[in-house]
Amino acid sequence: MADPQRAADPVLITDAALSYEEELAVRKRRYKIMMGMRIPFMVLAAAFYEIPWLAVTLLVLSIPLPWVAVLVANDRLPKKTEKTNSYRPDRRQIEQREHPVIDGQGH
Repeated sequence: MADPQRAADPVLITDAALSYEEELAVRKRRYKIMMGMRIPFMVLAAAFYEIPWLAVTLLVLSIPLPWVAVLVANDRLPKKTEKTNSYRPDRRQIEQREHPVIDGQGH
């Protein structure tokens, strides 16, 4: 016998979570982008050696990038929040209508 609760709550495929392979691909792409930013920062720091504050800033930005990239790559993607649509009747409108009175003396 089928579970009636399962039949009442269908799952939309568009709301399904990413597969493990897709999620891993997204995390790898983030890691590659962040690690790819490190080399240009270091090259620009060397190119701007005549402007010490800029060279030091670019170098300081490039130092924590591998650590941050690993943290971001190892973190799972956030789950989608599900908003349920549920019917909530407005009792005030129901009770404000006029109630007919049934009188037994009509015949």
